[in-house]
Amino acid sequence: MPIEADLPDILVVTGIMAAGKSTVAQALAERLPRAVHLRGDVFRRMIVSGRVEVTPDLPAEAMRQLDLRHELAAAVAGRYAEAGFTVIWQDVILGPTRARVAELLRGRSFGIVVLCPPPGAVAEREAGGAKTGYGARTPADLDRGPRADTPRLGLWLDSSGLTVGETVDAILARAVETRTGLS
Repeated sequence: MPIEADLPDILVVTGIMAAGKSTVAQALAERLPRAVHLRGDVFRRMIVSGRVEVTPDLPAEAMRQLDLRHELAAAVAGRYAEAGFTVIWQDVILGPTRARVAELLRGRSFGIVVLCPPPGAVAEREAGGAKTGYGARTPADLDRGPRADTPRLGLWLDSSGLTVGETVDAILARAVETRTGLS
């Protein structure tokens, strides 16, 4: 049986910043014979003027732009899937927006993987990386919300003790667990 046999057509890889989403999504896509790594953040970066960043106070315009970003990514993921690609959609999708994304994908073959290493492991990755995205917030601050307020859809995977390859292996081995039951 090919390794992609149990994978849904669209696999959302999410988690807090520095959880390893980009690296894991790219490695997973590279393992598959016909795959797309869809970086959801590209839709945020396309806004040249008028962009409102998502902050803890969540301005209404930031939420509208986030909804638009997810709608665009879901549409693009759907189109690639229709063309026969396995889509690995990587993005930060926290809290109730995860259920909204699942609703956008309803009727399609999709799954969700939540990379959820403990905040200490994320802080170590953040300290060793070139990107910094937390500002005054800490990984523990961002981790608290998703664990408390995010629907437990899909496979939640603590990848802190795994290499990138082992994380991809775990996702492939547990692909059936990624399915949300909402397809």
